[in-house]
Amino acid sequence: MTEVSAEGAVEAVWRLEAARIVGALTRLVRDVGLAEELAQDALVLALEQWPQTGVPDNPGAWLMTVARRRAVDRIRRDRRYADRLTEIGHRLETGAEDAYTTVLDPERIEDDVLRLMFVACHPVLPEQARVALTLRLVGGLTTGEIARAFLVPEATVAQRIVRAKKALSEADVPFEVPSGADRAARLGSVLAVVYLIFNEGYAASSGDDWMRADLCREALRLGRLLAGLVPGEAEAHGLVALMELQASRTRARTDDDGAPVPLPEQNRGRWDRLLIRRGLAALLRAREVQDAPGPYVLQAAIAATHAAARTAADTDWAGIAALYALLARTAPSPIVELNRAVAVGMAAGPAAGLAVLDAVADDPALRDRHLLPSVRGDLLARLGRDDEARAEFARAAERTANAAERRALLARAAAP
Repeated sequence: MTEVSAEGAVEAVWRLEAARIVGALTRLVRDVGLAEELAQDALVLALEQWPQTGVPDNPGAWLMTVARRRAVDRIRRDRRYADRLTEIGHRLETGAEDAYTTVLDPERIEDDVLRLMFVACHPVLPEQARVALTLRLVGGLTTGEIARAFLVPEATVAQRIVRAKKALSEADVPFEVPSGADRAARLGSVLAVVYLIFNEGYAASSGDDWMRADLCREALRLGRLLAGLVPGEAEAHGLVALMELQASRTRARTDDDGAPVPLPEQNRGRWDRLLIRRGLAALLRAREVQDAPGPYVLQAAIAATHAAARTAADTDWAGIAALYALLARTAPSPIVELNRAVAVGMAAGPAAGLAVLDAVADDPALRDRHLLPSVRGDLLARLGRDDEARAEFARAAERTANAAERRALLARAAAP
């Protein structure tokens, strides 16, 4: 096996196994920062040995075994873990159990990954730190990959991750899945981080490209993993359904030059039918788990309504507007109202949409964002108020940090 193929194998295995390895080590050493350091040691050893010895038959187990040995060695050198060392050492020396049975037990590993997701998304951390730590620990992305994805310096991401680990250590965050009301609150944080990662890939907030497919794929992977770990949580399935359905439009969302294509103008023949079926299946699972729909289930239902329309003209805008009204009562926010304005504008006419939009026009959350003037411009253009519409598109172009979106908005502002 060549060095390049071995390195490729290391990278692929690491992306798949990182969360399980770090989770198992965190259970052992009770320190997420130390656990990642030990896992990285195993990764470095694989990069050194596999090009010469070849990729093991079970590379994930190889990495887990090496990492656990490093953990035991570290514990032996650290007096703070003396009691834990006694227990582990006894098992290893007496052969009371296979040295790695506990770590490699599938059910225990899945529990570890779930705990790791809750730790990485703990509310003690700021949002940006949660995203970075989740992508690093659960997603297996490198600091450089995270920095490139969010167009920030690598040093900035590294600093966020270091601070996040320190904050978790100082807060003595337990390595566990919370229960009761705390679990519900923490699950909301985990779901929000996964969806934030997806949204950054689906409609990049800055940079030259309208989309970043790698982030969408990573968010989908994390969402599917989470839904598998908490099958009784309707909102986890709802989030997966929402992302699957939105991701189904990926190939139709940009033209050959990378410019954004609005939903009504997309070639629906390019929508991914497999992802649509997967999304509808996830939505069905969510409804089977819980009758009263939560915010992600409602948003998935909206996306499913779009997916059901063979053409843009067939879209059930009245049904979508009703779902947005229910979403506005379930999880009120100015962004929901902005989207409801679009739906109402399509169902009842642009004047009705403007009335909804005017009610949130002064909200601080929208005041400096490009979304408000962009939607207003659309509604004004449909009313024939072209000069006002062009002014709104120009204002939106000034506020967006995404180059592809800016070009599209400027083109509309300059249209005769």
